[in-house]
Amino acid sequence: MSERLVATRPRGPRRSAPEPPPTRAARRLAGARYVGAALGSPGGRLGALLLGSMLLAALVAPLVVSADPLTSAGAPLAPPSTAHRFGTDDLGRDVVALVLHGLRTSLLVAAGVVVLAGLIGVITGGLAGWYGGALDDIAMRFTEIVQIVPRFFLAVVVVALFGPGLVNLILVLGFTSWTWTARVVRAETLSLRRREFVDAAQALGASPAHVLARHIWPNILGTTLVMLSVAASSAILIEAGLGFVGLTDPDVVSLGYLANNAQRFLRTAWWLTVFPGAALVLTILGINLVGDAVGDAADTLASGEAGGVT
Repeated sequence: MSERLVATRPRGPRRSAPEPPPTRAARRLAGARYVGAALGSPGGRLGALLLGSMLLAALVAPLVVSADPLTSAGAPLAPPSTAHRFGTDDLGRDVVALVLHGLRTSLLVAAGVVVLAGLIGVITGGLAGWYGGALDDIAMRFTEIVQIVPRFFLAVVVVALFGPGLVNLILVLGFTSWTWTARVVRAETLSLRRREFVDAAQALGASPAHVLARHIWPNILGTTLVMLSVAASSAILIEAGLGFVGLTDPDVVSLGYLANNAQRFLRTAWWLTVFPGAALVLTILGINLVGDAVGDAADTLASGEAGGVT
């Protein structure tokens, strides 16, 4: 009942001087302020450093280590040394190459899930919040159905039925990770659609698609990124969990695959566990810190605007 009241356009005399839509220069300035606020906190800087380092390591992996990490590079179970910085595994494969290629796999899965979940969540939440009514009811009920699906076990079923390919994993996680993003985008759209700059854009003849794409979605980008950072962290953990139980492609190196392989050597080759685990922890920590910093920056700028701070 309350949602319908919020979604209903208020009746009565309109204000004489509606706020004009933000210009492109204003949006760029707001984006610069947003990035500055996100990187202004110690947590934001640490998260950006960790996540940037992991992304850089994953990107340059084929240039600094063997292009095929599954080939033997030395004696089996050699400890860390100058020849093999992270040691070798039981088949003589270089652990540095394995970890960097495993990191590429984890970040690839996270990026695919973020893109897919972001598109579905933003479009579903935006349309539900803008149009309301029956479309809103249907979209939210479908969101609740998807939200209660146990993603890890669904991923296990999909891998068992269709094979352990990365595409299958990205699709199943992407199609089940958009629900929280959709709910947040819907709530923010319900709030913003009553703002004066939205009224001004509509008065100038802008279509609903134009208003959503140019004036509403950019204003909720920070909140959306926070939810997508949670989806990315969750996707990496699920992918690692599937690898740990041996349900990933054996021809593709992943951090979970390395953790699974290290189980037999916990007491004799500590490096097989420590380095893949550290890469996984630092990646998740970096994503979460960046997500928290983006959320704090959104709250700070919103408080400043509400208090008249420019």
